[in-house]
Amino acid sequence: MSLIEKRLALLSQHSRPQDLRSRIGLEKESLRTTLDGSLAQTPHPTAWGAPLTHPQITTDYAEALTEFITPPLSDIPSILEHLRALHTYAYQAMPHEMFWAASMPSRLPAHDQIPVADYGTSNLGRMKQLYRIGLGHRYGRAMQVIAGIHFNWSMPPTFWPWYQQALNLPGTAQQLRDTHYMGLVRNLIRYGWLTPYLFGASPAVSASFFEQPPAALTAWDTDTYYHPQATSLRMGDIGYQNSTEAALNFQVDYNSVLGYATSLLQATTTPAAPWQRIGVQHNGQYRQLNANILQIENEYYSIVRPKQLTQGLESPTVALIARGINHIELRALDLNLTDPLGVNAQQLYFLDAFMLTYLLADSPPLTAVEQTNSRHNLLTIAHRGRATNLHLRHQKGSISHCDWGSHLLRAMEPVCHWLDQQHHTTGYTQALTAQQQQMQDPSKTPASIIWDRMQTQHNSFHALATHYATQHRHFFQQQTLSAAQQQQFSAMRIASEHKFAAIEAHRETNFDQFLADYFASVARAAGNLGPQQHD
Repeated sequence: MSLIEKRLALLSQHSRPQDLRSRIGLEKESLRTTLDGSLAQTPHPTAWGAPLTHPQITTDYAEALTEFITPPLSDIPSILEHLRALHTYAYQAMPHEMFWAASMPSRLPAHDQIPVADYGTSNLGRMKQLYRIGLGHRYGRAMQVIAGIHFNWSMPPTFWPWYQQALNLPGTAQQLRDTHYMGLVRNLIRYGWLTPYLFGASPAVSASFFEQPPAALTAWDTDTYYHPQATSLRMGDIGYQNSTEAALNFQVDYNSVLGYATSLLQATTTPAAPWQRIGVQHNGQYRQLNANILQIENEYYSIVRPKQLTQGLESPTVALIARGINHIELRALDLNLTDPLGVNAQQLYFLDAFMLTYLLADSPPLTAVEQTNSRHNLLTIAHRGRATNLHLRHQKGSISHCDWGSHLLRAMEPVCHWLDQQHHTTGYTQALTAQQQQMQDPSKTPASIIWDRMQTQHNSFHALATHYATQHRHFFQQQTLSAAQQQQFSAMRIASEHKFAAIEAHRETNFDQFLADYFASVARAAGNLGPQQHD
């Protein structure tokens, strides 16, 4: 019996099933476009509420990049229903625009014409916008219109004391929770390449994404670049990747909460020559928050983050140190081009089981070599994941991605059967079977289906994505909201407007002093951690 099966057997002895049900929340980014698929230049619709203070409809990096946030729920159909309702509500106030169906952006204007998200004139609002302006100077504004789905996952608080007792482990419940969540994080670093292989849906990209033709990609037509074996160009080296990590001799420590927090805090307080050349200010105008390796911790892009809810202006890592891990955020999911919501139940069932499996699995410390290999594997799958006889780097040497993936999926079988029993469904085993088929046959992957449709229909990437976005728009225009849903969203809009007005009206210190105070508190937190790197 494997370690996973032994721990499942312990879970089966529990008499309170509600303690064993994970909580899932989604953050789904959707780029607003005109009806012909060009980037929307309009501001965030006021009828949705204030993006600075709205809990469920906000913006991410660019003004046109809407973000829908569901509350954490334990029932997958309820999660998808809430996401459907959010989209339906948003479309009521957006008669002349639509949400782009793909992760890689629509046809873009000159990159300096991509509007950065606006959060008002308060110090907090200005800081959020300046951070995004800094990202534009560092990586280019086109990066700010890439969309994805973040899958937030946790076990309920009542699970951990019982799990500790069942495993007969020492320490506090928080220590146990943090130790096992960081184990899950390390396993997701190791095995996270499965996500772009199974769900990658961006094998092509609009030519307007590039200011210079990309050497690594091939022109499909005058409007499209592609890679014939790609799964997720979003997760490749043209998308969000921290190439500066190696260049600036910086590596995140995933072996403990304290180590993780320390490495990120050090990066936010350590100057970096490339960003110093940009300058923090030019002619009295800020260009970035600072010239450090990371402006703030969120600049570090990884496929997974351990998260704690922040309080006020508290930084994410300080929150982690103070209260431990609240949930795990998996960030490697492309938008499902063919689904109006950008994600479907089969994907969520699979990801729920994937997270639980590799929470229960063994997770030794992550070495520097293993981190380097994991980045290599992720980029390899992103660009060449549908190639035959593809091999990845493994601790024991080179391994076929098909063999390795099949082994990882087989380990999920007892978990999927157990989850089906807990939820009175067959959704988990059906989702696993579908992914096992894709692992054996790359032609069944979403990226292959998209590429085949581009070929058979002689479509550019832009034309295909516009077609699906138009279909999705029609779908949501025919949807309705219950009276309770309409009332709920209206109340959230009004509350966000009142909160935003109060923030705007509050008398504050000048912005320079505000930033100085904020980064002084970050520096103090980094200094207080000392040399210790492990819990």
